[in-house]
Formats: sequence, C-alpha cells, structure tokens
Amino acid sequence: MNLEQLKYPIGQFEHTGNISHEDVQNWINEIAALPQQLRSTVEGLTEEQLDTPYRPEGWTVRQVVHHIADSHLNSMIRFKLTLTEDTPTIKTYFEDRWADLADYRLLSLESSLSFIASLHERWVILLRSLDRNDLSKEFMHPDSGRVDLARNIGIYAWHGRHHLAHITSLIERMSWK
Repeated sequence: MNLEQLKYPIGQFEHTGNISHEDVQNWINEIAALPQQLRSTVEGLTEEQLDTPYRPEGWTVRQVVHHIADSHLNSMIRFKLTLTEDTPTIKTYFEDRWADLADYRLLSLESSLSFIASLHERWVILLRSLDRNDLSKEFMHPDSGRVDLARNIGIYAWHGRHHLAHITSLIERMSWK
C-alpha cells in the first residue's frame, strides 16, 4: 500500500448531487453502529498493538480511538450550535496536538470506548429528530466555508468508517486476528 492508501483506506468523503432522506438515514445508521464496531475491532489487542501506528508517522491505534471520541464530541457540539444559533462560526482545533497530550498516550481505551457509546447514543437521538429544515441549517467552518447539517452527517459517518479502516487495515496487514 502506498502512503495515500494508508492515509485514506476508504478514500476521502465524496457525495455529489442532492442529499436524499435515504442518504441521511443510512449515514445516521452508520454513526449508530460505530461504537460497537470500534469496540469489536480493538477487543483483544495487546498494549503493544494499541501503541502501533497505523502508518509511518501516523497515530497509534490508541490515539485513533481517543481522537474519535474528541472529534465526535466536537461534531455534536457543532450540531447543537447550528440548531440553536444563526449560522455560527465553529472553532477548529489542532487534532495533531491533541493526539500528543498525555490522555491520548496513557489512558486506557475503555474510557473512550464507553464515552463514544454514550455520546453516539445521544447524538443519534438528536440526528434522528432533525427535519428537512434542520438538515439545511449551516455553520461556517473557518477552512471549509458553509457546511449544512445533512452534509455534515455524511462527513461524520465517513469519519468513523475512515478511522475504523485505519485500525482494521493495520490488523489485517499485521495478521493480528
């Protein structure tokens, strides 16, 4: 595998044309399924395996799991801001710097796995409550510009699959399971 394939094992997020109700429902179902898929994937990995980067100069499996927790929390907050404010400008953060903090290196996975399960339970209830008007609401991303909530659901369904594939492709390449 080349570096680009290691970085984007499922490719980058792409969706052309209008986003259908079915698209949104499928994406929400993917977000709902991620916590159990993630838990099943990392279950039984050793500490050494958890501290293995999924690619050269990439994050470790442990860092990826902790990143998903932080990233998806940030996303849910962005959804709530967008639903309660008029086109808010959201704050970005330095994901790579967060991944270098002590909790990403030292914390057991259980903390983030449990957090992701609870967070996704709440997030999915929120997402399933959105109507067409809610889905068209937008936030302003400093780098990406205006993003509507329907598209952002797709982006985060992809985000979960993307990082899950980092872990599953590493497990496959290393013949761990």
